[in-house]
Amino acid sequence: MKEIIEDTNLVAYCGLFCGACKKYLKDRCLGCIKNDKASWCKVRTCCIENNFANCAVCTEIDDIANCKKYNNLISRLFGLIFRSDRQACVRLIKEKGLEQYVKEMAQNQIMAIKR
Repeated sequence: MKEIIEDTNLVAYCGLFCGACKKYLKDRCLGCIKNDKASWCKVRTCCIENNFANCAVCTEIDDIANCKKYNNLISRLFGLIFRSDRQACVRLIKEKGLEQYVKEMAQNQIMAIKR
């Protein structure tokens, strides 16, 4: 199994930290940014089309809670299944910056802020 490392490239477009995900650590997933199979993800598609590193850098919508692409049915189900608060992750990236966010997530060995 891989070690959890502090790498900003392991932050998913939606704010999750792939670097602490069990699938990523077991080499079963490349992480969001490199996972071309995740073309179904509206958040990923939007960020790629707008050249955003993640939703925290979006300038079109002030509050992530108001984004229809971010808060679609699949995204809500994903959050429910993993008990993750992705909106809190995006707010934390905005508040502390990407590097500090990654550092905290890696140190705490978590992929998301829990609900």
